[in-house]
Amino acid sequence: MNRQATIIQWVSIAFFVISFLVVLASLPLDDLLTALKILIQQLGFWAPLVFVVIYALAATLFVPGSALSLAAGVLFGVWLGTAAVWLGASIAIALSFAIARYAVRSRIEEVARTRPRFAAVDNAIGDQGWKIVALMRLSPVFPFSLQNYLFGVTSIRFLPYLIASTTCILPGTFLYVYLGYVGGEAAAAVGGSGSSNTLQLVLRLTGLLATLLVTVYIARIAAKAIAKHAPESMTKQAPPSPDKDESKPKRSPFLMLAVSILCLLLSLTLFSCRGALRSLFLPPEVKLIELYGDDAGTSSFDHSNYDELLKNHVNQEGLVNYTSIARDPVALESYIKALAQAPFDSLSRDDKLGFLINAYNAFTMKLILEHYPLKSIQSIPSSKRWDDVRWNLPGGTYSLNQIENVLIRSRFREPRVHFALVCAAMGCPKLLPEAYEGKRIEEQLQAQAMDTHADLRWFRYDEAKSEVWLTQVYNWYAQDFVQVHGSILEAAAKYSVGLQQALVQKRSLRIQWLPYDWSLNE
Repeated sequence: MNRQATIIQWVSIAFFVISFLVVLASLPLDDLLTALKILIQQLGFWAPLVFVVIYALAATLFVPGSALSLAAGVLFGVWLGTAAVWLGASIAIALSFAIARYAVRSRIEEVARTRPRFAAVDNAIGDQGWKIVALMRLSPVFPFSLQNYLFGVTSIRFLPYLIASTTCILPGTFLYVYLGYVGGEAAAAVGGSGSSNTLQLVLRLTGLLATLLVTVYIARIAAKAIAKHAPESMTKQAPPSPDKDESKPKRSPFLMLAVSILCLLLSLTLFSCRGALRSLFLPPEVKLIELYGDDAGTSSFDHSNYDELLKNHVNQEGLVNYTSIARDPVALESYIKALAQAPFDSLSRDDKLGFLINAYNAFTMKLILEHYPLKSIQSIPSSKRWDDVRWNLPGGTYSLNQIENVLIRSRFREPRVHFALVCAAMGCPKLLPEAYEGKRIEEQLQAQAMDTHADLRWFRYDEAKSEVWLTQVYNWYAQDFVQVHGSILEAAAKYSVGLQQALVQKRSLRIQWLPYDWSLNE
């Protein structure tokens, strides 16, 4: 029976581990990390310092620092990330010690007395001094934040405590940061930065495993040393109570198995909904097909009024004079009214695409004017912005998101539309000062693609550092570019000779994301 229970327990543990991995695979962690990385990048030079302050405050307030340590590896790399975490942790070590010793000593002593292992630390430090501090910092058994306060109520002097603590947290700090760094490299490899990155990732994973083994080895040595140097009260286990242990019913291993199976089923359900989870943060993924590829067209639609409006109120930089349009909105309103009556079904494939791009941009312009003046489209309430089903087109009423994702992306195998659809922000592509026309759509889309990749807000290739800086549009709509070009780097290389040569040479390239400017394109 004992053997059967052991097998069931190991099977249950395996199910728990599988469930955890499935949950991780379900969540858009790479997208969340990318968003965090972009937010940090916007701080520029101050980013590491801000991170240090956040880490120090979090550790002082008993917030576990492991997640922040992992994030540091993604955001700053191994060495700068380790330095930032170490400095933040060192500040927390000093600050918590001071708080415990001079402000809340009595309260911390009460907490320590409820934990026999920690209550014995004071005696151990009295016997061995800074050695116990160093060994406890090397061992993962003792929570970091609680140690910081606990040492403040002991008799140890501040300087030996600080030196021993800050020195001996380095192995664990490096391990967590390295783990986060390797996770970031894995995301970059999946992003399509070349096979050489995969080889580097394998080497870094090997280094991570070596670091993990060394850290575990050091922790075991520390645990043995603590047991050797600490007083008996710190390591001795209390004898079991016969009246409790013998009479208390044992937990059934089958209950643990049932709970683990339930967790596995719930995680699989979550995995099946991963597309919906992703859509909470990013546009939905769609399969690009050419629905209208054979449409030659028997009718046309006149965009001349809209074309004249754009030429009069949009400059060559794509900036819109909303004030002048607001003074005389008749042209825009009449064009929007005419869109609903267009003979869409009888238009050619290229005319349909030009029609929908013009409609999206015109509707966005109308939306801005309805709330003008404003500093950003994001100032408009979300219910009235991209998901508001109010725009009339042949066949029904749609939201801006539906026009983009349903009417355009899922019906045209054309990722260059992301260089033509304008969301009224400076981070968007420049608004073309003319209407899109079916007979010129290829020329116009290609010109827009080249123009946006000449804009440093959209694309940069740093050959010396082997870095490619891309607009977040490439991240949001990554699968569109992957479906047509194989990877986002191959897509961007269509408009950069230098990047194309780097890919031909199979250079190892790292993708960085440019900050997105949501200020109004005015």
